Amino acid sequence: MADCLFCRIVAGELPSARIHEDDRVIAIMDIFPATRGHALVIPRAHAADIRDVADDDLAAAARVAQHLAGRAYERLGADGVTVMQSNGAAAWQTVLHYHVHVIPRYKDDPLELPWTPGGEPATGAALEGAAAAYR
Repeated sequence: MADCLFCRIVAGELPSARIHEDDRVIAIMDIFPATRGHALVIPRAHAADIRDVADDDLAAAARVAQHLAGRAYERLGADGVTVMQSNGAAAWQTVLHYHVHVIPRYKDDPLELPWTPGGEPATGAALEGAAAAYR
């Protein structure tokens, strides 16, 4: 897609710091990193989000994200790695081309969970209603 930022990066029309490429995906450094080493895994074929991405591209993105997560531990000295993927503006997706964030985590980095675990667990009708909708 001509107006898609990631399609233009994949095509080489815009610069990027590529760290992986194969026939299905590329991986680049995020130019607005959450932490040192924040990378993006992007399928070559345009798909707006997880609902549209081809199964083979989804699998390739997962494999490369796994590989980069290992490298973050081994070569960047990460204490952990967040692998994150968002779909739609309500979920913080800012570029409408499916992609996976690989974010190395360090003991004292400033990132926080976007929700607070704990408190009262979901039970009863609310829990069963959502479960039924998924089924």
